[in-house]
Amino acid sequence: MKRKEAAGKEPMEREGTVTKIISSQYTVQTPDGPVTAVPAGKLRRDRKPVVGDHVTVSRIQDSWRIEKIHPRQNELLRPRVANVDQALVVTSCKDPDFSQRLLDRLLFLTELTNIRPVILLTKTDLVDPGELEQLRRLLDLYAACGYTVLESCPESGDEQLAALLKGRISVLCGQSGAGKSSLLNRLDPSFHLRTQEISKALGRGKHTTRHCELHEVAKGLVADTPGFSSLDFSRMDLSGLDRKLTAFSPWTGQCRFADCRHINEPDCAIKQAVDAGRIPQGLYDDYKFLRQEEHNRR
Repeated sequence: MKRKEAAGKEPMEREGTVTKIISSQYTVQTPDGPVTAVPAGKLRRDRKPVVGDHVTVSRIQDSWRIEKIHPRQNELLRPRVANVDQALVVTSCKDPDFSQRLLDRLLFLTELTNIRPVILLTKTDLVDPGELEQLRRLLDLYAACGYTVLESCPESGDEQLAALLKGRISVLCGQSGAGKSSLLNRLDPSFHLRTQEISKALGRGKHTTRHCELHEVAKGLVADTPGFSSLDFSRMDLSGLDRKLTAFSPWTGQCRFADCRHINEPDCAIKQAVDAGRIPQGLYDDYKFLRQEEHNRR
């Protein structure tokens, strides 16, 4: 029950979304604008709010306090963001070079966390037409499996992407230097994340994002995340990965065996779809590699 207050005074209790955390100071975006709050003692002892949390804040004299964290629909650990609607999996054509294996692993990671992935191919202006056409043919297979696939370069308008961001909490993930910060700058000219040139010596970008924060972009909230080039699945439960993958969903439940792992079992609908060219061979190989790694750990 919300607190009662004298007529004519602004509400003492509001709901909002945590958009930034610096030390013990939490920025909460409310319908009436942002407020800076600290968690109530019970929250500091139990579970602390994270960026993306929907919370209830109350005003006590001239300060704000987070009283309640509403149930989370999902949560990422790296970056630490809750209630994510979609992940923009940013993969570049050049500098760094396109990596199907990294793309697949980012798809696996987001879908294991129950977050919808959107594949975003950047720097399409840096490769010759033949190489770009080859990449497009590959990503057409992903689109045919049900993934949303978009392209972006400095000359593109990015209208489709802006429409996808509106009203949603999104995270950007991908290799350092893939163009995540530059993309946000194009979507919102008033938005200025620092960008750096690709490190020629390492062949990958230097990290340009120092903390996780939700930024208002294209009428949505976007977390620009630290880049990374490898993913560790050793602590994740992969047993349900096949049922969560968008690429496998049209054929889920059609195998001879209900507990089919889609590795060596006969009459496997997933393997048949791969053989027919309806599931990318590379994506299936990466799935099989992860499941074999999991088996070896056991």
